[in-house]
Amino acid sequence: MSDITRIETGPRMSQAVIHNGTVYLAGQVGTPGDPVAEQTREVLAQIDRLLAECGSDKTRILSAQVWLADMGDFAQMNAVWDGWVAPGHAPARATGESALATPDYKVEIIVTAAQN
Repeated sequence: MSDITRIETGPRMSQAVIHNGTVYLAGQVGTPGDPVAEQTREVLAQIDRLLAECGSDKTRILSAQVWLADMGDFAQMNAVWDGWVAPGHAPARATGESALATPDYKVEIIVTAAQN
């Protein structure tokens, strides 16, 4: 039986869970009310930080789910994403529109990655 490691665990959820060399991140959000590009930058910085803490990095991302409060923000989010994703290491990705936890959140990103 493999161990399960939980990172930044609270009463409701963990920010990351590691099992069998796979890292599962909780959905990451930026500062409520910031423009979508800024929220995307904040989210990606949090993903970088959590992956590093878990012994991984953005070149090891297997899949990403991007949730936008408004698909009208797709191009702005992609402009930030495209500058961040490691060339040659783009993960499988899906993007959808959904009501997020509060109306002030514009983007939430969930990733699964392999450890180094």
